[in-house]
Amino acid sequence: MADTFKRAGIIGKYADPTVGATLKVLADYLAARQIEVMLDEATAEVWTGHGLNVASRETLGQECDLAIVVGGDGTLLNAARSLAPFDIALVGVNQGHLGFLTDVSPAEMEEKLSEILAGQYNEDERFLLHCTVLRDGEHINESVALNDVVVHKWDVARMLETETYVNGHFLNNLRSDGLIVSTPTGSTAYALSGGGPILQPCLNAIVLVPICPHTMSNRPIVVDGGNIIEIIVRGSGHSHAQVTCDGQINFGLMSGDRVRVRKAEHKVRLIHPVDHDHFHILRNKLSWG
Repeated sequence: MADTFKRAGIIGKYADPTVGATLKVLADYLAARQIEVMLDEATAEVWTGHGLNVASRETLGQECDLAIVVGGDGTLLNAARSLAPFDIALVGVNQGHLGFLTDVSPAEMEEKLSEILAGQYNEDERFLLHCTVLRDGEHINESVALNDVVVHKWDVARMLETETYVNGHFLNNLRSDGLIVSTPTGSTAYALSGGGPILQPCLNAIVLVPICPHTMSNRPIVVDGGNIIEIIVRGSGHSHAQVTCDGQINFGLMSGDRVRVRKAEHKVRLIHPVDHDHFHILRNKLSWG
């Protein structure tokens, strides 16, 4: 059977030269399968002497039909945000810690990729969140997140005051360390640490999880994925608050700023081995009996 994918982009863990050995095995394997390989330019900065074509993330998205991400979930989150507009499939090789998203181990990489390249795989789509910051009615920042958008305090010990609206309807006032707005994908990340529920990745839902709320009656709430969430920062001028997307993109907030969160236009296509089982991953990663 001919390979399903013809050109693959390789993305390694940022600024981590230790992934070089796995990248070399991967590149040699793909070359043997006569699959054209393009290396992410940021990866090429730390993995030298590879002899591969180097391309920007945008070029990878435009010219490749598969992106193989070698690293942890953070590496895949970064790749997903940048590649989602190009409708390219992503598969993750785990060299991180938990690995909820990067579910192929280096030891079984060639075996699982052989199945994937032959068309034997499962694919699911994950939606992202689009975050916009408005100040005095003007859009001053925007980003996307696959896991979560978090409005939280920083650099001070006191609580953050926020108002939250869902589709324009007032939800609550909150005094807390912050608020997590999470996708089903992100429900096993920061939201889980905050006491939020675990959502099946296929659900069209958004979960709001308060971080250390002052009032214990403030509980996580799950809303429809089509809703628009708006969080208004209250307090004195410089509120010592910021918004963070996927734990990787940060932007400082001031009192009166509005953080508007909704589903992003593009989705992420994740490729899994045929034996992928979400509940097995949960049992394994969370050490359930």
